Formats: sequence, structure tokens, C-alpha cells
Amino acid sequence: MTCGQAIVIVEDDDELRGVLVRGLREEGFAAEAVSTGRELLERVERSAPDALVIDIGLPDSDGRDLCQALRARGVGAPILFLTARDALVDRLAGFDAGGDDYLAKPFAFVELVARLQALLRRSGGDGALEAAGVRLDPVTHTVGDGAGTVALTPTEFRLLARLLARPGEAVRRRDLVRAGWPHGAIVRDNTLDAYVARLRRKLRMLAQAPAIATVHGIGYRIE
Repeated sequence: MTCGQAIVIVEDDDELRGVLVRGLREEGFAAEAVSTGRELLERVERSAPDALVIDIGLPDSDGRDLCQALRARGVGAPILFLTARDALVDRLAGFDAGGDDYLAKPFAFVELVARLQALLRRSGGDGALEAAGVRLDPVTHTVGDGAGTVALTPTEFRLLARLLARPGEAVRRRDLVRAGWPHGAIVRDNTLDAYVARLRRKLRMLAQAPAIATVHGIGYRIE
């Protein structure tokens, strides 16, 4: 579950930076990016992100030095390094600098997402989500409105979390499938529709819960 968690990326390659921001936003993250270490340090002074993705080879600094500077400033968010260098000595240097994980280029985007989600779970950043008048609890796998709660299956929980990440915005069917099922799973249209129908029935059991509206030709949205 991503629940709009703030991810800051520092990557000097314009194309890759754009791909990462768009892809992570589609996954439900609140992603933004900068291109230099100096810009990153200025960004984290405004607010602390939930996680950072740092390219080691930056034009103005080494990503590992940047990581040490962030740790010295009290930034405890998990850090995932991106690098073209995959030698053991480079990976060890990244961990010694205070990094939490390491992904060598080229990489599969789905692996980046999986690694970020794992880092956020371990850091405690994957907590309850409150939006549209309800609260999703990842520990009990329930949705509640303050007066009552309803149990959800893991798939229902992931689908509702994806919808609640951006209340009022249409979520494409393919994005819901990616959120609800493992990568590579074959999910038929009527399977997704059946799960949404089940979610609607469960939400109607809560007096203050929002509705799931169909956005024809696109997907669904919370309203």
C-alpha cells in the first residue's frame, strides 16, 4: 500500500527522472524529483519525505556523500540508491554511508516499486490511511468511519487503498489491477468489477463511507 507517501528522487538524467516521477505517481505515491544534491538538501529542509531515491552519480556530488549529509541533518527516511556501478565494493560503500537499499541500472520499474514498499514497511511508513471520511488500517485489514468497521480481504484492501490515495480522481483499471494483484497476474475485467462490487457492498455497511463511482471507459473513483 502506498497511500500517497512522499517520495523524493534526485536523478540528473532528465528522461529517467520523468519516467520515475510519472510511474511512482501512477502507483499512488506523492513523487517529486530534483536533479542535483544541492536541490535535494534544499527540498528536505521544507519537509521530510517518507523515502528517498538517490542516484549515486550526480553532477555536483556523490550520492553516498549526500546520504551522509542527510543523516547528519537528522533525516531518517529510508534511502534507495540508484547506480550504474554494481561492484560489491560500491554496494558496501553505499550501505556504510547510511543507505538502506541499492538498485543497479538498468532496472525493472516494478522492482523499484517493490523495494520502496518494503523499505516503507520496515520503517513504519506504511501506516493507516485516513481519507474521504474513512480510515484504512493495514494491521487489522479493516476500513472504518469512526462508528464502525468492516473487514477486508488483502485484495480488497489494496484496491481501496489505491482509490483512497487520490479521492475524487479517476483511477484507471490497469492501475487498480497493478495495485490489487501481483505483477504478471492475469486479471479479467469482470474479476476487477466483481471486487469493486464487493467493496461497494462493504462500504454501504458504514454510515459515513464514500461511494465508488464508475468512470466509463476509464475506471473508478471515490466520491
